Amino acid sequence: MGSAFRLSRCSERLQTTQSRRTRPTAIRWLDRMYLHMQHYGMTKMETNKLMNQGNGLIDQIASECLLMRVRKLDRVLTSIYDAELRPFGLKATQTNLLVLVAKAGPIRRIEIGKRLSLDPSTLTRNLKIMLTNGWIKEIEDGEDGRGLPVQITAQGRDLLNQIGPAWRKAQTRTEKFLGEDGATLMRRLAANKTDVPSA
Repeated sequence: MGSAFRLSRCSERLQTTQSRRTRPTAIRWLDRMYLHMQHYGMTKMETNKLMNQGNGLIDQIASECLLMRVRKLDRVLTSIYDAELRPFGLKATQTNLLVLVAKAGPIRRIEIGKRLSLDPSTLTRNLKIMLTNGWIKEIEDGEDGRGLPVQITAQGRDLLNQIGPAWRKAQTRTEKFLGEDGATLMRRLAANKTDVPSA
C-alpha cells in the first residue's frame, strides 16, 4: 500500500469526523500536517511520533500558558467593573481614561495610549464616546492642530464623583475574588513590570 492509498484513507477518515469548520484551528493544522507527511511517504510510526509531539505542545500551552490565564482573568475583572459602572453609561476602560485625563490633563492621545497600554483603535473609539458625551474636550495648543490634547470637563468631574460608590463596590468584589495575596501581587506586578522585557 503506497503513500497515495494512505493519503486516501486519511482523507476518508477526516471527512467522516466533525466538520472542519467546527474543529479548533490547531487541530485543523495538525490534520493538514498529517496529510502532508503521509503524502511524502513517511511511515505511520514516523508520522504518529511527530503528531504526538504536536499534541504535546497543544496540551502544554492549554495547561500552562500564562498569557491565556492573564487574559481570562482580565475578562473576569473587567466584567465586574463594567457591571457596577453600567448604570452610569461607563465602561472600565473609559473610567481609567477619564481618571488619567483628570489627573494628567491636558494630555495628548499618544501619551494616554502609552500610559494605559491601549492600541490606537481602542483609544480612538473610547475617546470619541467620551468627547460626544461631554466628559472631556479638546483644547488648542498653538501647534499644528493634529492630535489635540484633551482635558476633563466639569461634567466629566461630576461623573467621577457620582461613580465613587459603584467603583468602590467593584473594587471590593475584585479584592474578594482575588484574595488578599492575589490583590497584593497584582499591585506589585503592575507597579514594577509595565515595560516589555527584552527577548
